[in-house]
Amino acid sequence: MWNKETIKEVVANVPLLRQEANLVSMDDLPDQLVWDILSRVKKTVDKNSASLACKRIYELDNEQRQSLRVGCGLDPANQALTSLCNRFPNLVKVEITYAGWMSKLGKQLDDQGLVILASNCPSLTDLTLSYCTFITDVGLRHLASCSKLSSLKLNFTPRITGCGILSLVVGCKNLTILHLIRCLNVTSVEWLEYIGKMETLEDLSIKNCRALGEGDLIKLGSSWRKLKRLQFEVDANYRYMKVYDRLAVDRWQKQWIPCESMLELSLVNCIISPGRGLACMLGKCKNLEKIHLDMCVGVRDCDIIGLAKKSSNLRSVSLQVPSDFSLPPLMNNPLRLTDESLKALAQNCSLLESVRISFSDGEFPSFSSFTQNGILNLIQRCPIRELALDHVYSFNDVGMEALCSAQNLETLELVRCQEISDEGLQLVSQFPRLCTLRLKKCLGVSDDGLNPVVGTYKLEFLAVEDCPQISERGVLGAARSVSFRQDLSWMY
Repeated sequence: MWNKETIKEVVANVPLLRQEANLVSMDDLPDQLVWDILSRVKKTVDKNSASLACKRIYELDNEQRQSLRVGCGLDPANQALTSLCNRFPNLVKVEITYAGWMSKLGKQLDDQGLVILASNCPSLTDLTLSYCTFITDVGLRHLASCSKLSSLKLNFTPRITGCGILSLVVGCKNLTILHLIRCLNVTSVEWLEYIGKMETLEDLSIKNCRALGEGDLIKLGSSWRKLKRLQFEVDANYRYMKVYDRLAVDRWQKQWIPCESMLELSLVNCIISPGRGLACMLGKCKNLEKIHLDMCVGVRDCDIIGLAKKSSNLRSVSLQVPSDFSLPPLMNNPLRLTDESLKALAQNCSLLESVRISFSDGEFPSFSSFTQNGILNLIQRCPIRELALDHVYSFNDVGMEALCSAQNLETLELVRCQEISDEGLQLVSQFPRLCTLRLKKCLGVSDDGLNPVVGTYKLEFLAVEDCPQISERGVLGAARSVSFRQDLSWMY
């Protein structure tokens, strides 16, 4: 029996419940209404509590529950998973994570656990395995029988190899999302080529898989046609420089890489060389909306210019420039990015609304690739709503003054921008639409810089991290919501 006030708290917007008497019997409510109640309870712990209220809710919750997240508390693992699968027969999404696992917490889920999933979850479409160190290729072969599986994400499953991935993709014909993160023993072998022939993959993420290099992506073949999202991150600590022979170079140059469907592209620690690998596709993504290039060696102005001219729908650009671009010996090197790249973005990408520019820690302040004028030109010509600058020494109080005319700017993040002083920070009060401000490791600003916004509540959110001259007292009243953290160990 639930009283009226309890039901109001769970589903305040259901008209029928608002008209109920002071005492409502759950047996009198139709199934659809109870499902509506449960669907509005978002937290798993709350759903578990609600299911204990009466037998009917327990049974309906079992039928309705479509997602499950388990981990170290699954003990004994296989038996517990069997019980959960029997209780929730309609699971669609399952996440198993052993982050923080220690042997004293009991044995992890093993290959038999994947047999249980494959046998008891006929509706399974989305599976995530994180830190499951007991899972091997044998387990993945069992998952190949999950005909509806469309999304697989593996995060640090060190016993998995390319053979296991191949057996799974052969069986799961509907796979559209594949994420491999720190899968140290997965090599390219045949699985990439097989996926290329399937032409079903839409989202591919390969991060810090030591045996996979940029050149291996050519094996995707015609699967590039449907790929909408690609994230490729090389483990910089274990990079080995693959030797591109003439045949491999010619294959990239001659093979048509159809990237028309690509919407998001993220490359981290990659080598982008003329006529090789990923450089061949940067100018072919005509529908690209989001680009993230982080510490990618070899990116040239012509790469960004070609990208800008082809991708007029671009909405988000994030560039972290390696220090190699800016060292004095490379000042005349054609690989060095300049304001010409920003100019091309400003001229061709009229929808651009998010920009992040960052320089690595080894950057020499006087040799920044992008000047303040280049950055401001981009802001003035595009409807930029979010701007983040990290280690951009060229940006100073003059730049802050120019932002007073940025009619669309809503979010500003300044990290290690040491040329900005209190005089520049005080101008924030004059920014037309700014509502979110983040300051991190900025040495030149103090409590005085925030004084003009204190008490005005112009800002919705203010975050200050590791700025030595700004105190916790100084941020009080500077925004409706404030986050403050002070750890100055980075200075020493």
